[in-house]
Amino acid sequence: MEAQLSDVEAGRRFYGELFGWTFEEAAGEGTAGGPGETGKPPGTGTGELPGAGTGTGTGAGTPGEPAGPLRAYLDGEPVAALVRKTDGRMPTVWSVYFHTPDARALAERIRAGGGQVLTPPHPVGELGTSALAADPEGAVFALWQPGSRPGFGRRHEPGTFAWAELYTRDTEAANAFYGDLFHDALFGPDADPDVGRAPVSDVFPAEMPPHFLVHFLVRDVEAALGAVARLGGRVRVPPFETSYGRAAVVSDGQGASFALLQR
Repeated sequence: MEAQLSDVEAGRRFYGELFGWTFEEAAGEGTAGGPGETGKPPGTGTGELPGAGTGTGTGAGTPGEPAGPLRAYLDGEPVAALVRKTDGRMPTVWSVYFHTPDARALAERIRAGGGQVLTPPHPVGELGTSALAADPEGAVFALWQPGSRPGFGRRHEPGTFAWAELYTRDTEAANAFYGDLFHDALFGPDADPDVGRAPVSDVFPAEMPPHFLVHFLVRDVEAALGAVARLGGRVRVPPFETSYGRAAVVSDGQGASFALLQR
């Protein structure tokens, strides 16, 4: 999982204080145009976030800015990445990646199912292969075929990835599209997915576009909301109950939205 930000150093301060992450610069590991890693995919297995550093390119940057992605760690294990946007028109977002053993074959199935491949599969050095896609309603997600970088070092612990929710206008169509791509991981006998779907209007205004929302686990959602506000972030949706825990939607000081999840 990965955030695309205008100011990576500000992101380092925000997420470092909020989740206790430490960071390491990964020079030269940008991915020319795709969102970074993400937690378990609904697809082939519960897709683990391609570790940190599958970002969207490096660019020139301002003095003192990292040239490449910042890998985020918790207790020495990779949990996410922060990547500097190379174009101000790009959205400031957290991106979800789905793990796959064959990105090219999965990209063809996405097209066949009515989705779009926005950035075709391409190598990210020896780390793996990345691609960017959208489902038929326009919700954007990425693919990760591991090379030397398999994915998350930790998840389902405080300060790490816990869940990804697809907010969509047509949940039945979403079931059909993602069920075809990732059937065993979502619906197989041994399935234990950490991704779900819900109508956009359950949480957001009806005009909100379909999208994936990354959730980070916290011990106390109220205390975490206080920390978000203190660090310059905003509460977008106050705490509400879900089938997978108590959640609140927030954004960092640059506008990248994510959820805090207490279980």
